Amino acid sequence: MNTFVSIIVPCYNEETTIRHLLDSILAQTYPRGKMELIVSDGMSADRTRAVIAEFQVEHADMAVRVVQNSVRTIPSGLNQAIRESRGEIIIRLDAHSMPIPEYVERCVAAHESGKGDNVGGVWEIRPGAETWIAESISYAAAHPLGVGDAMYRLNAKAGAVDTVPFGSFRRTLIDRIGAFDETLLANEDYEFNTRVRESGGTVWLDPAIRSVYFSRSTLKKLASQYWRYGFWKLKMLKRYPYTLRWRQGLPPLFVSSLIFFLVLSLFVGIARVLLAAQLLIYFFALGLVGLKMAIEKRKGFLFIGLPLAILTMHISWGAGFLWSFITSPFTDRKHG
Repeated sequence: MNTFVSIIVPCYNEETTIRHLLDSILAQTYPRGKMELIVSDGMSADRTRAVIAEFQVEHADMAVRVVQNSVRTIPSGLNQAIRESRGEIIIRLDAHSMPIPEYVERCVAAHESGKGDNVGGVWEIRPGAETWIAESISYAAAHPLGVGDAMYRLNAKAGAVDTVPFGSFRRTLIDRIGAFDETLLANEDYEFNTRVRESGGTVWLDPAIRSVYFSRSTLKKLASQYWRYGFWKLKMLKRYPYTLRWRQGLPPLFVSSLIFFLVLSLFVGIARVLLAAQLLIYFFALGLVGLKMAIEKRKGFLFIGLPLAILTMHISWGAGFLWSFITSPFTDRKHG
């Protein structure tokens, strides 16, 4: 355990979750003197910095630094933290995350055994608040109907994958493939991992590397998150069209079909029947999923909450993707 490790965290207005992350870093089994934590703060307007300052006073033996991310985007924050870091191995975490005590130790061990160029683990998703809708969102964020075949959110086996959440890598990887793409305001991890694979490297998922991830607490926040995911996914696909997965294509197709049948139904009667049939099948499927989960977990609110959360994810992701497609000719010309 002689390798020095830099943990980098982009952050903005995370006063409710940042202490969970700080405490979990403090609890790591890896030698404290061989770690540093760099929080790249996007000029938070809440008590995020005050919470970090309190932690620094309480635990002066833990190397914690805050750097200012004036651009206020996730990839710019990551790159700013990387520039300020000095570790041989860099571990990217999130202010919504809470890694297990062995997290750093297992990441380092995976790199030292040559498992992969970018190594990550799996999420255990927990509610972002103590409400029925927040709990419903946490179940939706880990359900196959919500996230498709994203293995880091499901029961995963160790092996090479397309992407991992967060990830850890040697500093030399940045020298080889470059840092995070600051022109993408979402999907920056996936794009980074695509370049890892294109360079002949391996993205490795180890289910022993685990972290808790706090999902969004309201449907409004969930919708904003998934709109952003969908919008920026198209930007990335223009560069790497072969990376499109079936789970990513279904939401925009679903939203497109709804719009098509809705408009057509104003003029053609059969379109109303087809639209009604599509919605009936879709909501019937969501209802079955909600009922099954409500029975399994013995939480009646999931019968309503789970379908609402999955619906929000599908519509927001699909609409964001389509809006990106519609506006691309104008935004691309503007930034060209």
